[in-house]
This record gives sequence, structure tokens and C-alpha cells, in this order.
Amino acid sequence: MIPLFVDCSDRRIVIFGGGNVAARKAAYFSGKSHLTVVSRSFVSAFDSLQATRVEIDLEKTSDLKLLDLIRDAFLVIGALSDPEINNRIGRLCRAKGILFNNADGESGDVVLPAVTGGDHYTIAISTDGASPAVSRFIREQIEDEFPALDAMIALQERLRGVLKEKEPDQAKRNAVLRNVLNDHAIWEQLFSDRGAAWKDVERRYLHG
Repeated sequence: MIPLFVDCSDRRIVIFGGGNVAARKAAYFSGKSHLTVVSRSFVSAFDSLQATRVEIDLEKTSDLKLLDLIRDAFLVIGALSDPEINNRIGRLCRAKGILFNNADGESGDVVLPAVTGGDHYTIAISTDGASPAVSRFIREQIEDEFPALDAMIALQERLRGVLKEKEPDQAKRNAVLRNVLNDHAIWEQLFSDRGAAWKDVERRYLHG
């Protein structure tokens, strides 16, 4: 598998399952796609999600009905507690060339990563399904270690713009950007006061 970032805003995503696992996966796509969730019942976590619900007993659902439910889907997710039904849905998806993620059962074509991000970045971590706990651990470590990461990216973007006007030498511009990135004092200031951090960058890196 290879990592990709995909715009799902105009894509149809179908999730089979109404439990906590399905809700976590639905939250991944809620508000970012045309999301449909299919299950006999739904946990309360779905109440806050933007999704079309289809209430149906999947144990008694024919292949013809399942094919109708996944029609025009970009991605289908099997998040039911019964791996046999997940596998059955997966086989129908493969026959129709639809991407499939399986929470419990035979491997599909897609793995949903652990994700962290901000206004200016997204980081996705995956162990290819081998250990979701490790993926979560890495995500939590990044969040704990770099709480001002979003602010640093915004500062670097602003600094690049100023440097392009002030410094014609690209190597020197890159050196300033790298030095600011490695400046622990700037990181600490960004966490509490972005304005003060920028003034410090101006004083120490732009007025030399």
C-alpha cells in the first residue's frame, strides 16, 4: 500500500455498522463527504455526525440490496461486529471495483490511518492494520511534543514571504528558515504568544 491524501468532499462514502467502531470511522468522514451509514441500530455517537442513516437488518439483506446500497460509492467500510458480513460486503465491492476498508475480517484495499493536524498541516500514521494502538501512540506523541506545530508552519509561511523580498540568495533564505525552525525559544513563544514570537524573529533574524 502507498499513502495518499484524497479529496472526499464530492465522494460517496458508505459505512456498514452502527456501533462505536463504525462511529469512529464515520467521524473521520463526517462533514467531509457524502456519508451514508447502514445498520439495524446506531449508538448515540452518531447523533452529532453529518450522515444519512439507513436502518436495515444486514443479516437478512440480499446481495441485490447490498449492491443497491453501495451503488456509486467511492469507498465502502465494513465495520460490523460480524466479520462474515463484512467479508461479504467486501467481495461485492471488489466485484464492482469499489474501494473497501474492513474493520474486522479479510483485508480490504484501504487502511484508515490515525490522523492529527491543524489549520496548516495533516499527519497520517498507519501500521497497515498491524497495531492501531501504535498508530494512536505516535499520533499522541506528535501532539504532545509539538503543540505549536500549526503556529510554526504559519510563521514559516510568513517568514518565507518576507525573505523573498529582502534576501535574493536562496541558500541564505533557507538557512534562516532552518535556524528559526530549530530555535527552541521561538517554539516556546509560539505556544503562548504568536505575536511576540514573530517580533522576536524580526529582531533576531531579519534585522541583522
